[in-house]
Amino acid sequence: MQPGNHAEAPAQAPTASYRDSGTVEAWNERYATRGMVWGTDPNRFLADYATGLTPRRVLDLGCGQGRNAVWLATQGHRVTGIDLSPVAIEQARRLAVDHAVEVLFEVANVVEEWMPPPGAFDLVVLSYLQLAPHDRRVAHAKAAESVAPGGTVWLIAHHSDNITDGFAGPQYPEVLFDEKALAADFGELELLRNEKVFRDVEGEDGVVRVAHDILLVATKPAVPDG
Repeated sequence: MQPGNHAEAPAQAPTASYRDSGTVEAWNERYATRGMVWGTDPNRFLADYATGLTPRRVLDLGCGQGRNAVWLATQGHRVTGIDLSPVAIEQARRLAVDHAVEVLFEVANVVEEWMPPPGAFDLVVLSYLQLAPHDRRVAHAKAAESVAPGGTVWLIAHHSDNITDGFAGPQYPEVLFDEKALAADFGELELLRNEKVFRDVEGEDGVVRVAHDILLVATKPAVPDG
């Protein structure tokens, strides 16, 4: 994960601010004490999208404990995962060993440290990388820069109306976003999808409620021949 709050599971007890919840120390403690926070299966929307894709170079930004990166590697892709938490990256490396796949995992702050290799990836995945506006724009610009012409940026996140209308996820409006924000961030790409999607979440009380997410799929225009 990266600065901000990255969550697909039921909401956590709020800290003083989104800044406190997104520090390296906070993420390290969360991963060290809660096991595989979101399990080892891939995100359901990503699995729907990526099942059957031909092998390609994939970047998972804010990969966390590696569930998406490792699953993508099992599908034959060459995967790189980036996250700021050393604890998460070590867990991700163990998960890759458990699944007998190779993934290049690196510890880096996507916003402040990581520099995108231009056009190096055919698919860039951002799964619940919830960032405040300035950091979000930086991370999304880096994602767009790192995707090759003809390649795809695939993003799933908590929608900005999830606090009032949905369930679970970060409780800080600063790190949530909507269709308008994503359209602006990825304005140089061709938007194939930029829309709200819904996800059932079972709370600690056993009741299933609906979370509001946003799904974006965008492609970088291919370089014209000749």
